[in-house]
Amino acid sequence: MNYESILNELRPTPEEIEAVNETTEKVIDFINELCEKEDIDAKANAVGSVAKNTWLRGKSDIDIFISFPIDTDMDYLKENGLDIAYKTNDALNGNASEHYASHPYLTCDIDGFEVDIVPCYAIEEGQSIISAVDRTILHTRYIQKHLSKEQEDEVLLLKKFMDAVGTYGSEFKTGGFAGYLCELFILKYGTFEKTLRAAQNWKKHTVIDLEDFGTAGNPLFKNDPLVFIDPTDENRNVGAALRMERYVDFIVASRNFLEIADDNDLNEGEKQEKIIEFFKPLQKEHLFGKSNEEIANYIMDSFKDRETQTLVIKFPIPEMSADALHPQLLKTVSSICEKIEMEEFSVFKYDYWTDEERFVIFTIELNVFKQGKYYIHKGPKVWPKKACSNFKKKWQDAIYPLDEFMVLTREREFKTAKEFIVHMLNMENIHIIKVGKNIKECICNDHILLEIDEFLSDLVNQFNYDISNQNGEELAKDYLNSLDDFLNPGQYLKR
Repeated sequence: MNYESILNELRPTPEEIEAVNETTEKVIDFINELCEKEDIDAKANAVGSVAKNTWLRGKSDIDIFISFPIDTDMDYLKENGLDIAYKTNDALNGNASEHYASHPYLTCDIDGFEVDIVPCYAIEEGQSIISAVDRTILHTRYIQKHLSKEQEDEVLLLKKFMDAVGTYGSEFKTGGFAGYLCELFILKYGTFEKTLRAAQNWKKHTVIDLEDFGTAGNPLFKNDPLVFIDPTDENRNVGAALRMERYVDFIVASRNFLEIADDNDLNEGEKQEKIIEFFKPLQKEHLFGKSNEEIANYIMDSFKDRETQTLVIKFPIPEMSADALHPQLLKTVSSICEKIEMEEFSVFKYDYWTDEERFVIFTIELNVFKQGKYYIHKGPKVWPKKACSNFKKKWQDAIYPLDEFMVLTREREFKTAKEFIVHMLNMENIHIIKVGKNIKECICNDHILLEIDEFLSDLVNQFNYDISNQNGEELAKDYLNSLDDFLNPGQYLKR
C-alpha cells in the first residue's frame, strides 16, 4: 500500500521544521547560558516528538527538560528549575502558565509555539527515577538511537490513524496509546501496516519485550491489557495508562482498516479513497451542516426512541489540572451508578463530559427508572430457629415465609432513580458514594438534575447553564457531539 499522499499531509513543512528548530535552539541556548552565568549545575535538553522527528504537522509542541545532577536536593531543583523557566519565558517574550506534575513546570507561548520547560534529574539508563518525568530524556535517546529515518514516517501514520479512531493519547481522559508507545510499536513491527496486522490478533494481556528483560510477570502488570516493557526500565510497562476500551478499539479499528486494504474486489482508486478516510477526522454525515438546535432535536428523538430515561447532573468544578480532574469524575459517576443499581434500578449506560475549566455534565441512561410501591425484604432462611426468632422480634407479624426465607413486604423509600439521586447528592448523604475529594462540595452545593430533554431544550434555546460565555455555542456543540458518541458507539473505528 502506498501511503505517500497521506504522508504529504502529515509531515511538517520545511518552514515549520525550520521555525521549530529555531525556537528550540533559542530556548536551549538561553537556559544553558543562564545556568553558566548563575553557576547552576544544570543542562537543557530537547525531548519528546520534536526531538525525535516524530511530530505531526501542526502539532509541534516543544518540550525542554532542564536536567540536574541526581544528588540535587528536590527543593533546590523545584525552586531553581521554575526560576530558570520564568526567566527564559520573560527573556523570550513568552506568555507563561504554571502547571504541576510530580513538581512544578512552566508552559510558555514562545514564537507561537507551546513550550514546556520542565526540571528533572539527569538519570542514566538502569538508575532509579527520582521524579516521574526523569525517564523522558532516556526515552528520547532510545528512539533517536534506534528509529530509522524511514520509520519516522511510519510513526506519523500510526499516530494519525490512532488519533482518527480515538485511541491516541495516554492522558486519563482518553486512556489510549502514548506517542512513545507508538514509536516502540514501529521499532517492534517495522511499519505502520505491520503494526496493524499484528494488532488484529492481539489477545488480552499481550506482552512485548524489545530488550528481552523477562520482567513481564511483574505482579504490577497483571491487570494491564497490554504489557510493553520499557526498553529503558525493565520494571515499567509503557502501556500502563492504556484502558481496555481503547486497547479493544484499536484492535477492531485495525481489523476494519485491513479488511479494506485486503479487499480484492475494490479497484486501487476506490481502495485508496477508503484508506485515506481512516486518517481524517470522522465526518458525521447525520450531523453535518446542522445547527445546535437541530442536533439537539435529533438527540432527543434518539433517546425517546430508546424508551429509556436519561438524567443529566451538571455541577461546577474547582480549579484543578485535567489529569487530576478526570479520574475523580469517573470515580464519582461510576459510584453513583453502582448505588443506583443496588436500589434495583437499572443503568443502561453512563458517561461524563467536561470543559475542564468550569463545569461537568454526567449523563446517566436508565432502563429501569421507576419501581412499584413495595418490595420484598429478605430475612434469614427458615432453618435456623434463633435467627428467625430475632427477625420476628424486630418485624412482628409482618413476616412470612417465601421459598426458604422469612420475608416481609416493605414500602420503598425511593420509587424513582431520580428521587434516589436527589437523596445522595447532599452533604448529609454524600458519604454513600465514592466521590472525588475535590468535587464533593461542588456536587452537593450546586448541582442541577434534569431529564435529558429538559436540559437540552434549555441548553440550545437559552444557553443558561454557564455555557453562555463567548465560546458557549462551541462548547454546546462539543457536548452535543459527545451525546452522539454516547448514542452511536464505535463509529470512529470504521470508515
